[in-house]
Amino acid sequence: MRILLAGATGTLGTYVGKELAARGHDILAVARRSGDLRYDITDPAQVSAMYERAGRVDAVVSTAGHTPFKAITELTAEDYLAAYRGKVAGQIELVRQGLARIGERGSFTLISGVLAREPIPSGSAASMANGALEAFVRAAAIEIAPQRINAVSPTVFTESLGTYGDYFPGMEPVPLARVAQAYVRSVEGALTGQVFVL
Repeated sequence: MRILLAGATGTLGTYVGKELAARGHDILAVARRSGDLRYDITDPAQVSAMYERAGRVDAVVSTAGHTPFKAITELTAEDYLAAYRGKVAGQIELVRQGLARIGERGSFTLISGVLAREPIPSGSAASMANGALEAFVRAAAIEIAPQRINAVSPTVFTESLGTYGDYFPGMEPVPLARVAQAYVRSVEGALTGQVFVL
């Protein structure tokens, strides 16, 4: 398949891209500052330009998303909007504009995260964003068939424990290799409207 991969140069995106390429797929890597296509998916105009450059694809995969982490008493209205734009709106835009750009039975695989179901201190903006993204996936699935849409919702990566482990006390980490297999399952399988919890 010809797969557009947003967030291709991040920790997860790099791993997912290598795994999908190893399985014989043609990967179009998208990131803000590097990759085959350099676009910011939080800007609808750039998403449009990205799809124009990319042409027809069989699947769209996203590992992109950023949210602020602050105590709830410190989060501003703009912080919550930034979380929405950084994690939800950009990925929704990939789907909204991508519906006409992927094949009749093409698929979208988005990224949410453990905070949709397991909150942590300083994570309310991220929890809000992840929960919204997962709700969107379930709703979109019933309207876009036979095209498909799923989300991958991992906990903290084993490989990132040194940096982020203190934010997730007591949560079992997941190796990137296992997360990548959830993306393979979504892209190559037949399920839709699913949140793959890892």
